[in-house]
Amino acid sequence: MTNLYFGEREFGLKPRTENEIDANVWGGLVASINNLIEEQYFAGKFPERCPDYPDSVDKIYGTNKAMMTSTILALFPNIKFPLDVLDQPVTLTILEFLEFCHEYIAKPVGFEPHDYFTHHHLNFDKKEGQTEFRIQVNRLFERNGIAFKLQEDGQINRLAPPIVRDILNNAIFKTNDKELDSLLETARVKYLNPDLKIRLESLEKLWDGWERIKKLDYPSDKKKSIEMLLEKASGEIEMRNILNEDGIKLTGIGNKFMIRHTEVKTIPITSSAHVDYLFHRMFALIYLLLGNQIGKKPDSTVKEENREVKPAEEMPF
Repeated sequence: MTNLYFGEREFGLKPRTENEIDANVWGGLVASINNLIEEQYFAGKFPERCPDYPDSVDKIYGTNKAMMTSTILALFPNIKFPLDVLDQPVTLTILEFLEFCHEYIAKPVGFEPHDYFTHHHLNFDKKEGQTEFRIQVNRLFERNGIAFKLQEDGQINRLAPPIVRDILNNAIFKTNDKELDSLLETARVKYLNPDLKIRLESLEKLWDGWERIKKLDYPSDKKKSIEMLLEKASGEIEMRNILNEDGIKLTGIGNKFMIRHTEVKTIPITSSAHVDYLFHRMFALIYLLLGNQIGKKPDSTVKEENREVKPAEEMPF
């Protein structure tokens, strides 16, 4: 982690909960990227070659800004380039542009002087350039509580709220049901995506997983399977009743809102905060119910039909 300022050392880092890049952060990004352009960090991808060596691939002395501009405007028609602090694109476009910069940036090194043209021929260190760029971008995000992070692979991920961040980042689903594992992993990945449309898809996958979980323990009898699932989650009947009631409500939410169905009568979800709330609520229940099964194989010596279960009230969800 970069060196922290006094307030960060005394009171901790600002919570990373902001999903929109404001004018101040955009201004910081513009200043950083424009400076890197002037320092020739993009010359390796958009090279201006020495006139004495027109056919050489390595006699690069600067950045061909016309080439860079044409490429950027073709890929990002909503961005004004050269970048302007007064012309700010939407957050999703900014994030995609940062991924573009990370892909093509490389630190200029090994300056070879060319006296006749009074310039230097450059070599480039791509890994070092990308590392420096990530540090600059992530520090701006960190200081301003932006809930995104530029990863080492060049992709920007959305940071989940702190209460479930560690669980989501490290979750590996091993329920012995490949289809369920795939649904839960897809939901996890889509939820961490910066694009709200893709994050909405995470709810669909999570609720699909929820429906499959209901028959996980006893595929031939959904009611009995739910009873077994609840019993494993808690040996206390009142707690099982609470979990069952929550399961009933979440099933209803999946049908009422535009999560599992798209009929006209279903209610669309348009708020990122609402995606957070619904995902966390469902994921918390799933995590609790599957907690004892993750990474473990079921005991084959126990016959399902002979297992005694103490049902909770108002089964099933």
